Amino acid sequence: MINVAIMGYGTVGSGVYEVLCSNADVIAKRVGEEINVKYVLDLREFPGDPVEKVLVHDVNTILDDPEVRIVVEVMGGLKPAYDFVKSALLKGKSVTTSNKELVAKYGAELIKLAKEKSVSFLFEASVGGGIPIIRPLLTSVTSDRIEEISGILNGTTNYILTAMSEEGADYDTVLKQAQDLGYAERNPEADVEGYDACRKIAILTSLALGSQVDFEDIYTEGITAIDGNDIAYAKALGGRIKLLGLSKMNGDKVYCMVAPFMVPSDQPLYAVNGVFNGIFVKGNMVGDLMFYGSGAGKLPTASAVVGDVVEAAKNIGTTVPIEWSEEKTELAPMKEFTCRFFVRVKEDEQAVRKVFSDIEPVKAEGVSEEFAFLTGEISEGEFDEKISGLTLIHSIRSYF
Repeated sequence: MINVAIMGYGTVGSGVYEVLCSNADVIAKRVGEEINVKYVLDLREFPGDPVEKVLVHDVNTILDDPEVRIVVEVMGGLKPAYDFVKSALLKGKSVTTSNKELVAKYGAELIKLAKEKSVSFLFEASVGGGIPIIRPLLTSVTSDRIEEISGILNGTTNYILTAMSEEGADYDTVLKQAQDLGYAERNPEADVEGYDACRKIAILTSLALGSQVDFEDIYTEGITAIDGNDIAYAKALGGRIKLLGLSKMNGDKVYCMVAPFMVPSDQPLYAVNGVFNGIFVKGNMVGDLMFYGSGAGKLPTASAVVGDVVEAAKNIGTTVPIEWSEEKTELAPMKEFTCRFFVRVKEDEQAVRKVFSDIEPVKAEGVSEEFAFLTGEISEGEFDEKISGLTLIHSIRSYF
């Protein structure tokens, strides 16, 4: 029997407990022995809940028990999660987590510590909820040079943008709807400003490169400036607006960002709608791969966490290898990144053509008193320089 402790009994933590208890027989067959939840750590009481019989309030009960071999951290945030996880690893316990903030900030350090202690630090659920993406990157495409990772990594923003497109509602109305349905927090800043997606693309890029990418270095832009006219233009182009986490590896240069993009119907991420997530990976040998599924939610995320518990249990006494060094990767300057831009300005076409020689006008039904166009392929720096001579209403990067 392998004893497990769960730190945190919120949405994901209760899901992990449910999966480990409900699927105990299946999990035991996969591992080769029983997985037993010995403790659940939380400050709160849960009268009448089956978890009462294993509930503890002091983390040292878990840390000081040599029978606990695997710790599941699902508290979220950096404090006290980082201290608890580090202490568990130092005590020779494997750790699995869904905590993207923790992994993005301290992933390389904790992987190194786990290796030193011959235990594992696993974090499949930190990116994409229930979507298996980290293990495929580590095991299935290890012979490839990853050239691009682009993904819809946040279900809240994808729900908002999908509803704006399909229902014709404005941003504020859809955000309130998302909050009422439980898809958005009362304070949605981490989602709508792109911070959540930023940490996730930092993790994926670090794994693809095998070295540290600091999320603080990643250009991040959210969806709060998207309005109904942007949506109308996207429809006129036969596309949709998606908030993407994007990494492109071009020779020895790595570009990384989070920003809204105009996505055409032939791009794989176009069809990822609602609260679902999708992650596109391009390898230099395997070509294009697409991962799709529930990016959040109690049981999908819990399923991914428990998958890591199974992996750690099958490797007791050894380390599940993950290549992610503490050596920092310096990202290429954003001003050098090239793409097309969708642009709305107050000037007319004639004035625009004096500034941009290569444009494709775009018209949308019901939109007037402005001129919209797609640029040709252009660097961020050149675009910023040129657009400064016009009265910009809004611009969005484009896959068209």
